[in-house]
Amino acid sequence: MTEEPGVATVVAARDGDQRALDDLVSGYLPLVYNIAGHALGGHPDTDDVVQETMLRAVHGLPGLRDPAGFRSWLVVIAMNQIRLRHRDHQRVPVTGPVPEDVADPGADFVDLTIMRLQLSGQRREVVAATRWLSEDERELLSLWWLEAAGRLTRAEVANALELTPQHTAVRVQRVKAQLDAARIVVRTLERTTRCPELAYVVAEWDGVPSPLWRKRIARHSRDCVQCERCGRDLASVEGLLARLPLVPLPAALGFDPATLTGSQVAITQVTSAPVSGGKLSLLVKGAFVKPLAAAAAAVVAAGIVVAVLPSGEEPVARALPVASAQSTTTTLPPTTSSSSSSVPPSTTTAPPKPVPPPAVPVTASVKKGVSTWNFTGVGKALTDVRAGWYYNWAAHPDGVPTPPNVEFVPMIWGTKFTDDATLAKAKANGKVLLGFNEPDFPDQANMTPEQALDLWPKLAATGLRLGSPAVAHSGDKAGGWLDRFMTGAAQRGLRVDFVAVHWYGSDFSDAAVGHLKNYLAAVHARYGKPIWLTEYSLIDFSGGSARFPTQVQLAAFARGSSAMMEGLPYVERYAWFALPDEGKPGTGLYKAGGTPNEAGEAYRAAG
Repeated sequence: MTEEPGVATVVAARDGDQRALDDLVSGYLPLVYNIAGHALGGHPDTDDVVQETMLRAVHGLPGLRDPAGFRSWLVVIAMNQIRLRHRDHQRVPVTGPVPEDVADPGADFVDLTIMRLQLSGQRREVVAATRWLSEDERELLSLWWLEAAGRLTRAEVANALELTPQHTAVRVQRVKAQLDAARIVVRTLERTTRCPELAYVVAEWDGVPSPLWRKRIARHSRDCVQCERCGRDLASVEGLLARLPLVPLPAALGFDPATLTGSQVAITQVTSAPVSGGKLSLLVKGAFVKPLAAAAAAVVAAGIVVAVLPSGEEPVARALPVASAQSTTTTLPPTTSSSSSSVPPSTTTAPPKPVPPPAVPVTASVKKGVSTWNFTGVGKALTDVRAGWYYNWAAHPDGVPTPPNVEFVPMIWGTKFTDDATLAKAKANGKVLLGFNEPDFPDQANMTPEQALDLWPKLAATGLRLGSPAVAHSGDKAGGWLDRFMTGAAQRGLRVDFVAVHWYGSDFSDAAVGHLKNYLAAVHARYGKPIWLTEYSLIDFSGGSARFPTQVQLAAFARGSSAMMEGLPYVERYAWFALPDEGKPGTGLYKAGGTPNEAGEAYRAAG
């Protein structure tokens, strides 16, 4: 494994030593390339992101206060550039036809990784599986991959993600679960004999990997007798990635030294100009050009760079010579970091255009939700808990302020709420409708399956996506309330789009997560539909009166259960019971005023 430049090199480069600057950039360029490559999946913008990251690092180097933190600082810059690329697709105007903003599936980072590292077996499957991850999942994977390979520390990963180490651990577990599901998909699709049911499942698939089709194909694989074996014998991802070298730089990211002769050794600004073909090229002057050229030359000299471009295709990014000393320049916005300071702007012929900071996502997961009622600070709590949705057992928010990007889901609680006016309110306030609440309990909706079936057409007539009545227990049992309802719905031809259930665990140990997982798996196996877990927590009712866990136990369960359900493709949504903490033993998350307790902090960080 190649050693990266140490603190002495960083200090010398910061103090103006040109050779040290050459070594610093050439030593860290492969790391930045691998982070961007994994995060962007080999998108054509990868080269731009790598160049912009290194450019900002060189410009910000004189203000770096902690040389020992150079690598961590560089990774933060790289992740900021990746997020900006994801959130801002406005490019510099180009001449000629505008190319499609998609990666070339024949020359993406997955193919490059497999080819250059000569991967086979389960290592090849892991790399191929990354095609099935979402943008956010690939961002995290790009960092954790290098942690597993020994190139980054957990502290550096957490710093780049702007998360605590604990939250980072939860996020890593979630993406590992998604990656394992994708590995199963890769195996399932590569079977030489494809089962007829799988052929039916993928009949409308366009052949492009996506998280949606990952869920569908993985769900089939887990439920299919023939394909189920594809999930067996999956080796640990950490073990497969351990000691993997970095993917070598492609020649497309190299810089032609012949165009750089005569460059002056000084850190200056850059300008970007339209380029025929649509790629953003950098016109660079000064010390930044030389280190990148030296980096490419050094790697070529080491014999590890090969061209991976399609035949006859020009490199997608190339450093260009400076056209004139009077070229218009723009000032780079300063990079935000605890260990760097902004570089004073130079004189420009036009005012610089500020780059907006990356938007902070409101939700941690579209799956994660909460049940709540109105209490002091409920709006603040709904914003802070970072849930994607909520419900309040009613057909409308009923005074609960709904934050932006948080979805309200209406419910028809029981028989007396099936009037036309209430159904109209539900239709006006949501896109999804929850059915009757715990009809199997006398003190809740208290309905027989037949009564619920008789009223069901009124709910279906709203046209909203419709979830089954949410039973309090035994949703997986043959002959149980839910089983009788689902059987009757099938016989009557009634629409049920997903199954809603509740679950409360009486075991407060770490085993509770496994108990919940087993229940959800059994429910899904019985009905074969997506699942919404609309109430869940830990409460022991076995002693006649409710017994509640400690905050430590609740917090541990919130973290573990959320990570588990995020990895189950058939669980569409889940909601903790409940958001309000009323100052007495219970399972609430937020105190009056909207302040989280320990369990609330854990659930906020989960998902």
